[in-house]
Amino acid sequence: MKISNIVYSLRVLALSSLAASMLLSCSKEDDDPWWDKPGEEKPDPKPNPDPDPNPTKSINAFMWIDAGGNFEQFANSEANIRAELKKLKDAGVTEIVVDVRPTTGDVLFNSSVCEGVKRMDVWRGSQYVWVERTASFDYLQTFITEGHALGLKVNASMNTFVGGYLCPYGLGSEGMLFRDSSKKAWATSISTSQGIVNTMDLLDSETDYGAKFLNPANDEVQKFVLQIIADLAKYDLDGIILDRCRYSDYNLMSDFSDDSRKKFEQFIGSTVSNYPGDILPAETDVTLPASQPRYCKQWLEFRAKTIHDFIVKAAEKVHSVNSKIRFGAYVGGWYSSYYASGVNWASPKYNTMSDFPTWANANYHNWGYADHCDFMFIGAYASASAIYGSGEWTVQGFCKNAKKYFAGDTKFYGGPDIGNSDGWTDGGQQSKIPQVIDVCCQETDGFFIFDLCHVRMFNYWSSLKSGITQYLQKTN
Repeated sequence: MKISNIVYSLRVLALSSLAASMLLSCSKEDDDPWWDKPGEEKPDPKPNPDPDPNPTKSINAFMWIDAGGNFEQFANSEANIRAELKKLKDAGVTEIVVDVRPTTGDVLFNSSVCEGVKRMDVWRGSQYVWVERTASFDYLQTFITEGHALGLKVNASMNTFVGGYLCPYGLGSEGMLFRDSSKKAWATSISTSQGIVNTMDLLDSETDYGAKFLNPANDEVQKFVLQIIADLAKYDLDGIILDRCRYSDYNLMSDFSDDSRKKFEQFIGSTVSNYPGDILPAETDVTLPASQPRYCKQWLEFRAKTIHDFIVKAAEKVHSVNSKIRFGAYVGGWYSSYYASGVNWASPKYNTMSDFPTWANANYHNWGYADHCDFMFIGAYASASAIYGSGEWTVQGFCKNAKKYFAGDTKFYGGPDIGNSDGWTDGGQQSKIPQVIDVCCQETDGFFIFDLCHVRMFNYWSSLKSGITQYLQKTN
């Protein structure tokens, strides 16, 4: 009896072991051969490599290529485009930003709704002159083809709410608003001491020259600009950046058209009987009055919402045409006064009113649009003598502040204006180029330089290359 039980138990144990072995064999996920090295651990067939303890850091180095500033150089010469892109690549630049819709509102690419640029005013010697575009090659496509061949990423920027340009010194005008009188209602209207005036009635080339802006609150304007953006997104671009996606250079004086009034009254849910007096005094430009009218802060919120909502539409438009294209915007770093342009470029997570209660109400932060952008560009346009610091109007301060305002919502890049800001205008600042590159890269995700024409004009090529090389050497 005892022997039989033992035999039975051994048989059960053997069968159990065999079943377990078969089960394990059937559960294998691959057909690797049997590991035939007893005593040694079988290696992982797909090992994860150890991370590089000293990875090589790279740099995001953007060069802005303004349409007007570089028009003589590139408008009629593919060879010039090719040659200067090669110089940028050799200097260490990794991406270019090509301006393809200057302030005339015409375009340097193929659009179904917008005319191509035929001429631009250029400062030559001591006066402005017209330079005509006689070439037929696709301006933007040439930058894309040549840039990508060199390994450069190619982004396009466009001036957003612009429709024409009045040149100074009586040279003349250019753009849709000057060609098509039926679009006059699209132009922004401003609040003056003489009443509300359409800016197309202000044509004194000594005082009213510059870009003629469109009203961002006008539905037809938005539809028109969104179609331009859709046409642009058909190109094989790495990114699209909106510039001047804001209210006009008249700042708080704009826009007080009937369109804006209707939209604002819908926004607040009531009629404004004293318009625009219950919003702002006439000719208020940037500085708010000490005693603010009843609807002042709600008006500032409304303007920020208008731009926010358009940014959302534009981002959706770009990504619906090509989901791989990055979408973003250029803005000035002076956030404390940028409300005058009708823009809240921060993250909605940033509580604007906590720092700026003079002009921001409790809802203003809701219209921050950074979370709808894949990347953004901060104009850190301080003087050549104000590179380091912690506040506005230093290059470093602009970048530091932007990091706080963005709250991690987007990648962003800071950059100086090396041709127009104080101290930069006459050139001779070779030693400052590496400094601004270093500061911007420390505080942001990289840097951009505005503009290529100034690199060329002041021969900053070697300084540009030195700055990029020095930063890489320091961080690797």
